[in-house]
Amino acid sequence: MPISGTPSRAELVEHLVATRIAGDVATPRENNLSHYRKLANGDRHYWLGLELGDRWTDEQDVLAVMAERVGVNDDPEHRHGQDTIDPELTVSGLERMAGRLRKAADGQQRVLFATGHPGGLLDVHRATAAALRAAGCDIVVIPDGLVTDEGYVMQFADVAMLEHGATLWHTHSGEPMKAILTALEREGRPLPDLVVADHGWAGYAGQHGVDSVGYADCNDPALFLAEAEGTVQVTVPLDDHVTSPRHYDPMTAFLLAQAGLV
Repeated sequence: MPISGTPSRAELVEHLVATRIAGDVATPRENNLSHYRKLANGDRHYWLGLELGDRWTDEQDVLAVMAERVGVNDDPEHRHGQDTIDPELTVSGLERMAGRLRKAADGQQRVLFATGHPGGLLDVHRATAAALRAAGCDIVVIPDGLVTDEGYVMQFADVAMLEHGATLWHTHSGEPMKAILTALEREGRPLPDLVVADHGWAGYAGQHGVDSVGYADCNDPALFLAEAEGTVQVTVPLDDHVTSPRHYDPMTAFLLAQAGLV
């Protein structure tokens, strides 16, 4: 169901539900709870580049934050079946992110874009980068030759991603962002004023002390915990890989309009 132009808030909420970016999402409840438990048990794969220490060792505390900030079912006895993302929280997150993008544009700041979910969010980041570049921001070009255990850290269409076997790679790791920031420091180049990302790219940037905003699914609690603690400035809840990446276009249009970038 295409939406031409920029949707109103109400139109965007309806669109998010219809496309399952929010509302009754595809991620099942049991998967959400499994990830919350693994994070609480110290599985660093689910920490998304953050250092959570022993602050989130109770699975129920994680669930409480996710219910508040994402809109998942807050009943700990709901163990299987459907779970939800509140579309109003998604739009509110976009509005908060727009405020930080506006600050970047007003200050013509250095901004780095990255994604661990290129199959879903690449074009969201690309369009946002293009809008900020047009507004006078310096879109950070990453150093060449960066490698992690998972593959090569590359940049396409102003967005940093992981490449492995000639394929853009889905990753939760914070190591690619660590490689970028470490290389920038080694070369004597300034760090970004802002990182716009997801997964471990956003988490590690925030942990490193860089302003970080990003997107996260209901089964990726770490960035929402980081937002609650102030390590990440904004985390927008959404399903990060729906049936078509074009479904995110109205959301991107709304974000850029709210930021005054169109």
